[in-house]
Amino acid sequence: NAIPSPESYLGYMPGEWHISHHELVGYLKTLGQSSEQAKFVEFGKTYENRPLVYLVVSSKENLKNIEQIKKEHKKLTNPNSSESLNTSKMPVVVYQGFSIHGNEPSGANAVPLLAYHLLASKSKDTEQLLKNAVILIDPCFNPDGFNRFASWVNSHKGVNQNGDSQSREYNETWPRGRTNHYWFDLNRDWLPAQHPESQGRIANFHEWK
Repeated sequence: NAIPSPESYLGYMPGEWHISHHELVGYLKTLGQSSEQAKFVEFGKTYENRPLVYLVVSSKENLKNIEQIKKEHKKLTNPNSSESLNTSKMPVVVYQGFSIHGNEPSGANAVPLLAYHLLASKSKDTEQLLKNAVILIDPCFNPDGFNRFASWVNSHKGVNQNGDSQSREYNETWPRGRTNHYWFDLNRDWLPAQHPESQGRIANFHEWK
């Protein structure tokens, strides 16, 4: 199948509007359905019932054997088994997460471009990259705050771009988009792990190491 571009799915060029979280998830789900080099995974829900997801991107051959690759990769953390593994034949596993603060939006807005490039590129370099790596793309660490921010900016921006920092576009009302539904800064939740966003990602870490 042809890989749909971000603009063909969204109806606008990335950067013209702040992508909403449901558009971001919908595009990654579409990529998972359109490519044999991608697998869409949902691993939880936020307080506002937004899905927590990631996209597994790798070569077609790696995706067919992904459970075995995961199993072998996890053996690297076991000192009783790691010495016997031939790491030269194992793809590296990379976890990429974006926008833990909802009003630091450039990461999540870049995800459609990143995912499209990895899956649609015909270059030898990209082909080699996907052969040698399993890339887990977690598109948005903080869906509720991210969507709160996107709604604010898209509602208050003008037809003509305005660089004045006093513009309403740049001055969100409290609680702004930085935090999650309960106004918690998720960068502070890695140790206490009280929120579903963090709990889901810690489970992902232990699933993949």
